[in-house]
Amino acid sequence: MVQDLSKIEETITESSAWESTKEFLGRHIDIGKDISISILDVLIVITAIFITTIVLRIILRVITRNLPEDDKSKFNVVYGYFRWLIYVIILLITLHSVGINVTAVFAASAALLIGVGLALQTLFQDIISGVFILIDQSVHVGDIIEIEDKVGRVEEIKLRTTRAVTIDNKVLVIPNHLYLTNSLYNWTQNGATTRESVEVGVAYGSDVQLVKKLLLQAASTHEDVISEPEPTVLFTNFGDSSLNFKLVFTLADSFKAQFPKSDIRFEIDRLFRENNVTIPFPQRDIHIIEK
Repeated sequence: MVQDLSKIEETITESSAWESTKEFLGRHIDIGKDISISILDVLIVITAIFITTIVLRIILRVITRNLPEDDKSKFNVVYGYFRWLIYVIILLITLHSVGINVTAVFAASAALLIGVGLALQTLFQDIISGVFILIDQSVHVGDIIEIEDKVGRVEEIKLRTTRAVTIDNKVLVIPNHLYLTNSLYNWTQNGATTRESVEVGVAYGSDVQLVKKLLLQAASTHEDVISEPEPTVLFTNFGDSSLNFKLVFTLADSFKAQFPKSDIRFEIDRLFRENNVTIPFPQRDIHIIEK
């Protein structure tokens, strides 16, 4: 009998404790006229934020595991901005799910968010493009790139812009969103060497085998031309006024290709003059009809 009374008292005590806890968690705090939040709601929000933090850290580790240390630090800056944005979204969704009226908050911030979004649209495009560049690793510092007919060697990749230096030692600042809207040519992604060419035409009746020999000689004697693969000559077409040839060769530093190409053109002109090979000028026959 005594044991039964003890069990009943324990049950009553536990029930009282649960009721007290339930009553404590159910206490509401009024924030303004339209928003009322309970202690239980606060705990749910804290739990949601905690889970979100863990998930974001896992996602960050997965995305940045193959990135260089310098790129990781840049990506962490972007991650910091987007993390707070995600926190705000999770907070509003959680508050709405527990029955708190957040319509007033959405209504008050909608116009502001639309205005800010339109004003910063290009900025967001640049930052997102910068993130894609860091993750995709399509462009690296030291690469020679061509975009919108502009060529430069990449010196620095930032979140919003890419800084490159042209052959004229001018700084080329490229907004990162151009990578998404234009075709990008990376001259050195497959290696530092590139295939270059010089085109020339000779007069009809010229010895084409001699022309081929002289062109190969002009390329092979230049110190910047790589011997492997060997230079080659293509007979490209029978032109209106000339027989057209293309001399193809490989350079180790394509960024300064215009200088060896200029030297090779000087050498071609010298060899042609020594061997009486003529580079013709355009010719037209004019027929005058008298009435």
